[in-house]
Amino acid sequence: MKRRRFMHYVQAGLITGLGGGIATHWQASSAQAAGSLGIRWLGHTCFLFSGDGLEVLVNPFRPVGCTAKYAAPRVSANIVLISSRLLDEGVVEGLGGKPKLLFEPGAYKTNGLQFQGIRTLHDRVNGYRFGTNVAWKWVQGGINVVHLGGIASPISVEQKILMSRPDVLLIPVGGSAKAYTPAEAKTAIETLNPKLVIPTHYKTAATDPKTCDLQPVEDFLSLMKGTTIRRMGSNAITVTSSSLPSSGQVIQVFDK
Repeated sequence: MKRRRFMHYVQAGLITGLGGGIATHWQASSAQAAGSLGIRWLGHTCFLFSGDGLEVLVNPFRPVGCTAKYAAPRVSANIVLISSRLLDEGVVEGLGGKPKLLFEPGAYKTNGLQFQGIRTLHDRVNGYRFGTNVAWKWVQGGINVVHLGGIASPISVEQKILMSRPDVLLIPVGGSAKAYTPAEAKTAIETLNPKLVIPTHYKTAATDPKTCDLQPVEDFLSLMKGTTIRRMGSNAITVTSSSLPSSGQVIQVFDK
């Protein structure tokens, strides 16, 4: 039953990609509509983005292991982006509505938005252990977003060109065999030079310490001394072009 449900979403995603014309290179729009982007953290690497009248959900999960004590993200969305499908990753069952699913590398256009899925590795042994990871780039509400998912490999020159300079970069920082350590995350940030950095994939009170080997976000923040750090005591923010720093970087930490 779960496989049939997933295949339903898969078919919708494939139709979306073919209908917009799958391209081999990212083509950015020359004129983005002014607006704002709402970003809501639902736990781990799962976020809901609201802008341009659309809801984009990235990396819904099943509460187990590193997400054991998070609430399942049972929200409605127009589009769902998946970076990988492991035991606790890329779970689409239980989502509201009939979202269009994108889960493979490539360029897509759907619901008036363009998405670039960029193939990276989910481990440090050429993908032999956990396979590949899809980093996602898109513009919504006039904000250039890059969500790196569970990347564990350095960013190549080709990947950097596809990602360009993000307004908002969501990046794993908690380490483990599946994603960046704090030091690796810092290197990637130096490569991409984003304006706003949102750490993901780190140890919180909701992770199971017996089965999850993540580091806390403080380990990453200690490496980023000198960078402005914001902790607002909530799991949601609204970003506009005018609210982004004109120089330097800001790190936004969410609290659930």
